[in-house]
Amino acid sequence: MKFDITGRHIDITPALRSHVEAHLDKIDTLFDGKPANTHVIIEVERGRHHSEIVVNWRNEVLTAKSSDSDMYNSLTQTIGKIEKQARKLKAKIIDKSHKATKAATVATAEEPSPFVASEPREPRIIVSHKYAVKPMTAEEAVMLLTAGKDDFLLFRDAESSGISLIHKRKDGNYGLIQP
Repeated sequence: MKFDITGRHIDITPALRSHVEAHLDKIDTLFDGKPANTHVIIEVERGRHHSEIVVNWRNEVLTAKSSDSDMYNSLTQTIGKIEKQARKLKAKIIDKSHKATKAATVATAEEPSPFVASEPREPRIIVSHKYAVKPMTAEEAVMLLTAGKDDFLLFRDAESSGISLIHKRKDGNYGLIQP
């Protein structure tokens, strides 16, 4: 990894240079293949230490900034942000290359596939809501249905004390199902 360090209102000491170099060497493995060009900018302004890192790798540009009262902490935070961006970018590149169909498999499409087709699973019952069925009238159920996000409501009818279901219809009206 090639890197340049620029200091604004601060001298670049060998200790700062070695700190940056040590941290960048740790994340150099993420930038395999084409070497990354890194520009580190550090500055001091009113007692705050600002650091900015710009990494050019392949056709991508990764940037990160941070500021702290200590220059070493600021650089560590900025390098951590670059590392997070680099991991995300590398995962994206790997996913993209793994989704591509290989030329050899396209050419040999007539041959039976060595991969075993998975059998379809049986449908499962997933419980989404558990709530007490309260006695109410159909008009009260419509008011609750319009206030909520659900398309139907199961309730105990106050008049007949039986279980009823009210649902939104496609035409904008409400349907009532009483067993």
